[in-house]
Amino acid sequence: MGGGSHAAEEDSSGAGAAADAVVAPAAERELVRRAVGGDRDAVTEVVRLLQDSLYRLALRMLARPADAEDATQEILVRVLGHLGTWRGEAALLTWAYRIGVNYLLNLARRTPLERAQLSLDAFGDGLRDGLATADYRGPEAELLTREMRLSCSQAMLQCLARDERVAFVLSEVFDLGSTEAAWIVGSTPAAHRKRLERAKRRLGSFLDSTCGLANPTAFCRCARRIDKAVAIGRLDPAHPVLATHPVTPGGRTAAAAEQQMIRLHDAAAVLRSHPDYAAPQARMAAIAGLLSSDRFPLLAAADLTTGRAGSVLENGGTEREAGVS
Repeated sequence: MGGGSHAAEEDSSGAGAAADAVVAPAAERELVRRAVGGDRDAVTEVVRLLQDSLYRLALRMLARPADAEDATQEILVRVLGHLGTWRGEAALLTWAYRIGVNYLLNLARRTPLERAQLSLDAFGDGLRDGLATADYRGPEAELLTREMRLSCSQAMLQCLARDERVAFVLSEVFDLGSTEAAWIVGSTPAAHRKRLERAKRRLGSFLDSTCGLANPTAFCRCARRIDKAVAIGRLDPAHPVLATHPVTPGGRTAAAAEQQMIRLHDAAAVLRSHPDYAAPQARMAAIAGLLSSDRFPLLAAADLTTGRAGSVLENGGTEREAGVS
């Protein structure tokens, strides 16, 4: 369950010991012991502990909710399938991140911007094209401006190579230290820090020259991209995806995350300030179906379908794949 070829190419020595500082607490060990033994409540709790964090990881790596949902389902299935191999060498979520990062780094399917091989320079040129001379003043201006910010920051990350992207997400978005992040990707702290610094340098330079949120003298403003994004089909005013996405109960909303970003007013804040998105509950129900199959005989009794309400999928709607502008 290493972190993929990128990490191995830079420096793979000593990665196995990197999680020493984050060994699992006794309560997690007991929970997993019960889950592996077939305790339905324990399995349900394991999934609930992991699902939202894994979904947020997948969303920052893949940009579009539909792709992140697929990836989260696959990652959770892999986590549950290997749960019996977990020995508490790291916290349960850290261990699950390792499985998720390995899957995401080696995912054969590429995101639209990966397929286009779009660089940050090219992305910046695209932001200039069709930029309005004044802020959008139409209906739901505040909501659509927020949607533009969220989708644009997702797109920026897609312009990084996957190994740089995951390094930035783990350390700058999830606030993990270099030791823990290095263990997750199967690298060393020194190699992880080098990769992170490259990502921060590239993103910082781009945001400083482009983004009015990070640098008030830069040319781009979210509220001036709305008309163009609507015209080319990257934003549906009737169905904004990220700004209205369900969040974890008690977690940061899109509005709260935006206010935090405005207060900090720096490049890292622009990319960090996403809501605490919740994994769509419909996908958790699909995992419950898999657990009822012969693939997980010890976990077949687990009920994963109860819990959080409010997902648009759960309520019969559909989530439109988020475009990037």
